[in-house]
Parts: sequence; structure tokens; C-alpha cells
Amino acid sequence: MKLPEEIKNIINALSKAGFEACAVGGCVRDFILGHKADDWDITTNATPDQIQKIFGENARYENKFGTVVVNAETENPRLKEIEITTYRVEEKYTDKRHPDVVKFSSRIEDDLARRDFTINAIAWDGKEFIDPFGGQKDIKNKIIRAVGDPQKRFNEDALRLMRAVRIAAQLDFKIEEKTTRALKKNARDIAVVSHERIRDEFVKIISSRNAKKGVEELSGFGLLKHIVPELEEGIDVTQNKHHIYTVWEHNLRALDWAAENDYNFETRLASLLHDVGKPRTKRGEGLNSTFYNHEVVGAQMTAKIMERLKFPNKIIEKVILLVRYHLFYYNVDEVTESSVRRLVKNVGPENVDDLLNVRMSDRKGSGVPKAEPYKLRHLRAIIEKVSLDPISVKMLKINGDNLIKLLGIEPGPKVGYILNILLDEVLDDPKKNTKEYLDEKAAALNDKSLDKLAEMYKDAQVKTREVAEEEFEEIKKKFRV
Repeated sequence: MKLPEEIKNIINALSKAGFEACAVGGCVRDFILGHKADDWDITTNATPDQIQKIFGENARYENKFGTVVVNAETENPRLKEIEITTYRVEEKYTDKRHPDVVKFSSRIEDDLARRDFTINAIAWDGKEFIDPFGGQKDIKNKIIRAVGDPQKRFNEDALRLMRAVRIAAQLDFKIEEKTTRALKKNARDIAVVSHERIRDEFVKIISSRNAKKGVEELSGFGLLKHIVPELEEGIDVTQNKHHIYTVWEHNLRALDWAAENDYNFETRLASLLHDVGKPRTKRGEGLNSTFYNHEVVGAQMTAKIMERLKFPNKIIEKVILLVRYHLFYYNVDEVTESSVRRLVKNVGPENVDDLLNVRMSDRKGSGVPKAEPYKLRHLRAIIEKVSLDPISVKMLKINGDNLIKLLGIEPGPKVGYILNILLDEVLDDPKKNTKEYLDEKAAALNDKSLDKLAEMYKDAQVKTREVAEEEFEEIKKKFRV
């Protein structure tokens, strides 16, 4: 095991001062697996004060858990700040997240004993592995096993409940039986963990190649009902004659396709949630059951899920759009370029490829053989064609400054109303996007009151939403969605 120079230098400095020092935790595990280690941690029998004395102004100590951060001179951003933790034992976890009492120890075995799983309780001192709990064997056998008593480990830190599932998904490992039993028994404790920490683990699960397995285990262990209970509403909910899987199975299979094809996180999450609204919109049973407007309900549910988990607004907005517009049935001879332009405007040109990827995930999740049939390939060509047409105010041959000068008006809402009304016409007919036509039309609009322009602007916005969908209504009815 070859240590990065930055880590080796810190260990050598501690050793030269007469202290023990080892790389520990996930970085050692990853090296054993042959993976690139992202995070490097060092443990030592030196106290925080002694560590600070050795590294001087490059070290800072700002917590009560015995961790000193040392700034390393390096170009590698992952190694600019190295955490060094004094061997320690921990007692009492009143909040099921943080120890009430931390005591420093002189034995590395004590420090390894407090860690979560055996595969993370291995240290490397530059010469040999220190592995008192059989972590190397569990790595070889692809097993996630709690260190010591799993009940105690999960009681100490409830986030470990999700970490077990997340690590299993990332590494394609299996959680051993005793750890599994304790995980199920303590699943409800995940509710005490902050939404932000839960979100971070959930993101890592969805971002892994084994995302489907991860979500299945979250459900099987009783965790998902405390995180995204809306997904479990689809369990055992059968669909109509156009689907062979339940809503739950279909959503998981869509996610699996997205993960297999290495789609970005937003597309993976949208693939998982695209039909989350179906259970609440289902009418009837059997082959002729319907799910009208499930995409609208699903987008609303997606917003609540993501807001609850404290996702950034930008990510929330994108996933909502992908869920809202995923139901895009395209027949070559039935859909106009105008409606495609309006769809692109609704979703945003930057999101079109992801929307089509969600659609392909949806198809593969339904069990069809082809992810991208001729219709979708043809749609890509039409989208590419209309993407050259104006689909936003910025693409008009006239702008706000032009209007102010042409009409002799002040900057304000009137300028925005007129530009968007002009855009509505150009969406229907791109040939109207000429300065001469737009100048003439703008002059005519200038005679109207602000209230009338606001009404026309609102009508244009509604039209953009509705026209992009109205040509699909018969197709949607055909498939009872």
C-alpha cells in the first residue's frame, strides 16, 4: 500500500516526534479494494495539543472530538486539509448522533473498536495492517459487518443505518445477518438524523451503480418509509395493459437503467420519481385502469420530497421539470414543430437531453426491448432543428433596449410584457422573427394599457404550457395515462 506523499509526510512527522500514526478508515478500505481513495484520515496517540505543537500554524483544532486539521502544501485539492484524530473512546450518545463523552486513549485498538463497520476499522502504519476485527476478510468476502455489537453501534449513531445501505450499494457488498437484524430493529431511529445528512447519504445511494439495490434495501430494512415514504405507495399497485410491472417495480427498473447508463443525478432521481404520482391518481382496477394527470401530481409530490430533504432549489426545479414533462408521447405525423418548440421552452434547452433520457428510462422500466425507438430518434432530430429557432426572449431580433428607444418608454414591466407577447407569435411562426415585423407589432402593442398587456402576457404563458401538450392528449388517453 503506497501512501500519498502528503500523508506519508504527516505520519513521518508524528513518528519523528515519538508518536504512533496510521492511515485509517475508508481510505485504507479503498486501497485494499484497489479503488482511488478520496478522503484521507490519520489517527495517532498524540493529543491535539501535541499535534498542534508539531505542525504549528498549519494546524487548527476547533472541536471537542480530538480532531486536528492540518493544511498540507499540495496541488491536490483532496489532500489540502488532512484530519488527524487522537486515539479515543466514546461514551453515551444521548442524541443518537454524537458522543456525550470523549476520552483519549493510548491504544489504537480502542480507537478502531468505536468505528462503524469492520471494513472501516483497519489501520495502516506504513508497514502493516492493524485489523483486530477481521475487516480484510470481510472485504474479501464482500460483507458489511458492524464492529462488535451492531445494536450498540447503531444506537451510538443512527446515521450508520443509512451508511450501511449506502456502502453496500457503492461497493456491491452484502450486509451480514446479525447487522441486518439490528438495522431493521433500529430503523425508526433514522428519524432523529437531520434531513441534510439523510439527503447526503441518499444522494450517494442514487449516484451509485447499484442504486436500485440500495433503494430496495432502504425499503426492506424499514428506512425508506422515514425518508421517501411516497415511493412505497407504489408497492403492489398494479398498472394497466400497457405495463407488466407494479408502479414500485417500474420506478426501480427505470432507476436501474439510468444508473446503468451513468446518467447524471437529476436524471436518475427523476427516473425514480417519474411515476410517483400514479398511486394517488389511479382510477379503476385491472387492464383498463387509468392514471390521468399523474405527471402533474408527481411533480407536486417531487417538490415536497426534495424540499423536505433540503435539496438546493436549482436541483429541485430541474427534477420537477423532468417529472412534469416526462410523459411526452411523440408520433412523427401528429406533432407540430410549434408544439416541440413550446416543449423545449417549458423544459429549457439545457434539460432536453435529460428529459429524453428519463423517457428512455421510463421505457426500459416498462420492459420494452428498445430504449430509443425510431420515434424518439426522430424527435431528437426535430428538437435539434427547432433549437435553432427562437424559444426565448433573448433569441428575438429585438431586445429591451430596442423597445425603450423605439417606443419612447421607461424601463419597467411593460417592456417584459411586450417581449413575451412577441415571443408567443414567434414560437408559432419563427419566420416572424425579423426586426421589421417585431418593431411594427411592438408599436401596435404599445397603444394597449398595462393591464391589457399583463392579461395578454398571462394568456401567452398558459398557451405555451397547453399547446405543448394538447397534441398529445389523444395519445395520453390511448395509453390511459
